[in-house]
Amino acid sequence: MYLEIISPEATLFQGEVNAVSVPGIEGSFQVLNNHAAIVSNLTVGEAKIEGNFVVADAFKSLFSKKGNDTVITLTNGGTFEMSKNRAILFMD
Repeated sequence: MYLEIISPEATLFQGEVNAVSVPGIEGSFQVLNNHAAIVSNLTVGEAKIEGNFVVADAFKSLFSKKGNDTVITLTNGGTFEMSKNRAILFMD
């Protein structure tokens, strides 16, 4: 699936990933390829991204590795949208 991670300042990442896990306000959830359409508000926490991908040098400090996952911390929550194998994570 195609993922975009967008902050108020910039687009932090765009590319293909295998899965994304996010901290939804009703609990954490994971989306995979061909997931049903969904929109959810996110709480403070970590978004975990699975897959082999490259983050631009300017934004590498925002991402970290935890096991096989790449993690970005949502310090103010955000919004997540998934439709037609395109996921967008809007960070607040």
